[in-house]
Amino acid sequence: MDVQYPIGKFDRTAPRKRAQWIADIAALPAQVEASLAALPPGGLDRPYREGGWTARQVVHHLADGHLSCVLRIRFALTEENFIVNPYDEQSWALLPDAANGPVEPSVELLRGLHARWAALLGALTEDQWQRTLTHPATGVWDLELLAGLYSWHGRHHVAHLGLIK
Repeated sequence: MDVQYPIGKFDRTAPRKRAQWIADIAALPAQVEASLAALPPGGLDRPYREGGWTARQVVHHLADGHLSCVLRIRFALTEENFIVNPYDEQSWALLPDAANGPVEPSVELLRGLHARWAALLGALTEDQWQRTLTHPATGVWDLELLAGLYSWHGRHHVAHLGLIK
């Protein structure tokens, strides 16, 4: 197993499974909470791999990244030709709140955010699913494929949390 990609890399060409992706997004907060509860003593500050983020940083990264995604989706639904403003994930993970702060605020954020996110995705029309945004580094994404990416992203990082012993 590749510990950097324990569930494999995201495949943009894989079959689209919209209902499963929405279910994965809805389920993520409970999975994060269960993974945190299973950490050994001191596990929050252990990396999942040599040179990787600590469990604490992973949880804060999920909150940061998923909040960014929901905002991007909302922009794509309400603006034409929305272009993403990327951010430096590694630098954000080193900021004091992510490197040393308690995880509870990010877990609470994930609970509320994912409930709203799943509700929004579940209410989209076919035309809305096909709305697009452009990321300067990775190109054009329709909202359906973006849901797939973030379904994968959550599962990817929950798998990282499960590697901490």
